[in-house]
Amino acid sequence: MLDLPALARFGDRLATGLLDVTDDPAALDSAGFWAVSADFEGRLVCARFADVRHAPVPAPVPGRWRGPAVGDWTSSLDSAAYQEGVRRVRAHIAAGEVYQANLCRVLSAPVAPDTDVDALTALLARGNPAPYAGTIRLPGHGVEIATASPELFLRRDGRAVLSGPIKGTGRTEADLLDKDYAENVMIVDLVRNDIGRVCATGSVTVPDLCAVEKHPGLVHLVSTVRGELRDDAGWPELLAAAFPPGSVTGAPKSSALRIIGALETAPRGPYCGGIGWVDADRGTGELAVGIRTFWIDRPAPGTAVLRFGTGAGITWGSDPEGEWRETELKASRLLAVASGAYEVSGEGLHT
Repeated sequence: MLDLPALARFGDRLATGLLDVTDDPAALDSAGFWAVSADFEGRLVCARFADVRHAPVPAPVPGRWRGPAVGDWTSSLDSAAYQEGVRRVRAHIAAGEVYQANLCRVLSAPVAPDTDVDALTALLARGNPAPYAGTIRLPGHGVEIATASPELFLRRDGRAVLSGPIKGTGRTEADLLDKDYAENVMIVDLVRNDIGRVCATGSVTVPDLCAVEKHPGLVHLVSTVRGELRDDAGWPELLAAAFPPGSVTGAPKSSALRIIGALETAPRGPYCGGIGWVDADRGTGELAVGIRTFWIDRPAPGTAVLRFGTGAGITWGSDPEGEWRETELKASRLLAVASGAYEVSGEGLHT
């Protein structure tokens, strides 16, 4: 295990001086600044820090990050297995069990035992900037995460709650299909239902539907769902209603989770969970959906494995090979950053 201090970074905000760690979501309504990591499978880690200051992500230090070679990555589902999974999801859709399900795979590669996830943060900030970038390093608590997430899971400002589900991905806007727009609308309806369980009646609205957002190397369809929390609802109730994020599960969520559990062969961990911060003193917080996310597992003393998740939303209109290519598109740029196989110029990143 690395002998490094705990820290958390969110944008240009740096939190240090770990005070306490809990798995109780009620702590997020207490006091102090918290870093939050919620695994897709439900494990919640909330870490309160004493010192929070403005500190831009430092420039990469040559040699500080030693990532895996491009050819070192293995996938929990290979191309054939993933495409068969797509066909099985379509069979569930044909049977009327589900409308859409997000099928994911986890990529893994060994790294040196002294690998520090915070060293990857500088590379991600430079090679794949993201609106909800974050890093949480909690030695001894099994949390070593660096995310370049483009997706807002939950933002809270007092009683106001906002979610920004993403469904639909292409290299350019011209690549977006009717299937992508249909997916987005389905998931927006699911998110409206989720947060509506804890929001005041009539307060849930959709200010933006299927807006096109440009991100490094691709475009997404993004919608916005807004609501006002009921007076008797706080972070525990909000998380219970909305987790796991609808954009990375499917609709109906209960059926999608059952199908995902049968088809995926590796736990998602922080991938597709929630990663972010809560300032309990100010009643504000921002959790990203844990996509475009790296994390380090340490399965045995003296060993370390870097992991990264990628997936695609499957509908009746899905083409198995096309969905596999979408998972490749989502992963390619980030894996290039992590391996060091990139060059940053004024026009962007090139592998």
